Amino acid sequence: MARRIYEVLFLCTGNSARSIIAESLLGRLAAGRFRAHSAGSHPKSAVHPLALRVLELAAHDTSGLRSKSWDEFAQPGAPALDFVFTVCDDAAGETCPVWPGRPITAHWGIPDPAASTGSEDEQRCAFELAFARLEHRIRLFVALPFHALERLTVKATVDAIGRTRD
Repeated sequence: MARRIYEVLFLCTGNSARSIIAESLLGRLAAGRFRAHSAGSHPKSAVHPLALRVLELAAHDTSGLRSKSWDEFAQPGAPALDFVFTVCDDAAGETCPVWPGRPITAHWGIPDPAASTGSEDEQRCAFELAFARLEHRIRLFVALPFHALERLTVKATVDAIGRTRD
């Protein structure tokens, strides 16, 4: 019997840093069980260069990453989503489109590294911290035994992951 592949969408307002990092992390850690996507309510014109740099330093392939609108995932023919995670507080407060499927949603708020100020090293550290926090949460998520859990248990668990102290 073929194993189910879960469709996961990470949302952030600009889709240039946190949601992109989460998409790449889940893509790497998915072990064929998840298909990762990211989008934004008001996407930037490009992925933030420091997000790409942090991913490249961790040996992630960044060639296919792009900032995109969440409208792509609300269109006919879009993947039926199993999970939608907001990773910024702004996106969590917005009225989201109606997603194909009946996705389980959770808020996994991470401070915006793109809003960091200071030296280049301080800004890079903010991106590295966002990467580490998202990696921790995604590792917890992919370790869940989805085949053995009821939908409400999964919902409660992904909500709890979003409240973890990284």
